[in-house]
Amino acid sequence: MKHYFVYIMTNRSGTLYVGVTNNLERRVLEHKRGEIHGFTQRYKITKLIYFEDTNDISEAINREKELKGWLRSKKIALIESINPKW
Repeated sequence: MKHYFVYIMTNRSGTLYVGVTNNLERRVLEHKRGEIHGFTQRYKITKLIYFEDTNDISEAINREKELKGWLRSKKIALIESINPKW
């Protein structure tokens, strides 16, 4: 059974990035190594602070879009609900 992950990562200054992947461990390493070009490379997004998993890719993509549409304060509340010291 496949797993898909919606995740939130950050950098030293607290910039948030929301993404989706089918291999969370690999994707986090790619971010840490600067292999993901664009926003995450430019802002040095390297720290995983939140994730959810599902077996349904459509559900994961829809959840990613939902989280991306949230205000920063709502994302932080979600993160702090399971990771208060992020």
